[in-house]
Amino acid sequence: MEHFDTIVVGAGVSGLTAARLLTRGGQRVAVLEARDRVGGRVWTVRHEGHITDLGASWIHGITDSPVAAAAEAFGMPTVEFTVGGYQPDSRPIAYYGPDGRRLTDAEAQAFIDDIHAVDEALLSVVADSDRDASYRDVTEGALARQGWDPERVERVREYLEHRSEEQYGAWIEDLAAHGLDDDSIDGDEVVFPEGYDRLPARLADGLDVRLTHEVSRVAWSQDSVVVRSSRGDFSADAVVVTVPVGVLQSPDFVIDPPLPEPVSGALNRLRMNAFEKVVLRFPSKFWDDGVYAIRQQGPEGRWWHSWYDLTALHGEPTLLTFAAGPAAVETRDWSEEEIAESVVAQLRRLYPDRVEAPTHIIVSDWQDDPLSHGSYAYMTVGSTTTDHDDLATPVGGVLHLAGEATWTDDPATVSAAMLSGHRAAERILRRGIPIHELWS
Repeated sequence: MEHFDTIVVGAGVSGLTAARLLTRGGQRVAVLEARDRVGGRVWTVRHEGHITDLGASWIHGITDSPVAAAAEAFGMPTVEFTVGGYQPDSRPIAYYGPDGRRLTDAEAQAFIDDIHAVDEALLSVVADSDRDASYRDVTEGALARQGWDPERVERVREYLEHRSEEQYGAWIEDLAAHGLDDDSIDGDEVVFPEGYDRLPARLADGLDVRLTHEVSRVAWSQDSVVVRSSRGDFSADAVVVTVPVGVLQSPDFVIDPPLPEPVSGALNRLRMNAFEKVVLRFPSKFWDDGVYAIRQQGPEGRWWHSWYDLTALHGEPTLLTFAAGPAAVETRDWSEEEIAESVVAQLRRLYPDRVEAPTHIIVSDWQDDPLSHGSYAYMTVGSTTTDHDDLATPVGGVLHLAGEATWTDDPATVSAAMLSGHRAAERILRRGIPIHELWS
């Protein structure tokens, strides 16, 4: 049985970060990856001249971001595209009312002001909420303080539902009251015209990465670990497990002995979401110039309510929307053509006689990916923000969990994945490591 100082399970950004820093720290490290590529949920598809990120797309705030620093060091071109936190303003957004008519500037501003008023009230309502409160509970509490008429309340209620779905791919009643506590963006957001996958590719350079090694069992004791993969067993002094929450919760992935508290409790309170990207390319641009996003209000926007203009990124008329939460669950078995038809029907409400059939459709399918079981993790009712860090509590001095779900400040991001891998490496080496060693 081949022996290593540390085995890293998973060649996503978290695993590659840990492996790269451990290797630079003098350790013999192997990365076991079930897929036939590195990157995990950073996945770029290249087809017929198109480059599409079907997993991670954004750096959500480049200020003091290690991912932004790494991307710059690796020479990865970026394009500014700031949509942070399902924001209601800051960038040009075309709002359409329930009747399909575009709101005037004054009407849109009044709606935006209402959102800000509720968000301000939410701060104290969330802070005073019970542990078992849902995001629906706290948003309803904030709405009740406003004294508005039912129509005005309903428009903002819809917005809050959509924000829950777009931020965490979860229905508002399933998300913990503190589920959006981390919803802050520092600086502009950027996307990658040449693909996000260049980041994990550069992080993997020079590492011992073993693809198509699907791990099914991690057995640990106080002084060693044995990892069982589809291509044999490996032993090590320590292991960093970076698989998604959905895999950790799967019966096909066994940790023996089982994870103790507080790790097991934190894991049980997290869930993988239902969140899919829908990218549509069109023969011509039918929406207004200078618009970052298109949003519609009302019952017709229950599923398809927001579209983002990626024309500048893709070089041809392109809109991105999301099947998020209930929409992702309901359309899970639909074909790409059926999803596109449903999306385009809503666009034709807003732009009658102007919407041509899309020339290219691509839809992600993270819910049915057995190596992720969803896009990323969210906090269920009863969870608190400390669950993220508790999930990363070292076990037995040899087992370390890392990944986007194990970082409290900014979970569900590539930054969280990178920082959690950095933390795991520091814990194993028992010393501080400047994060810039990752790319310098």
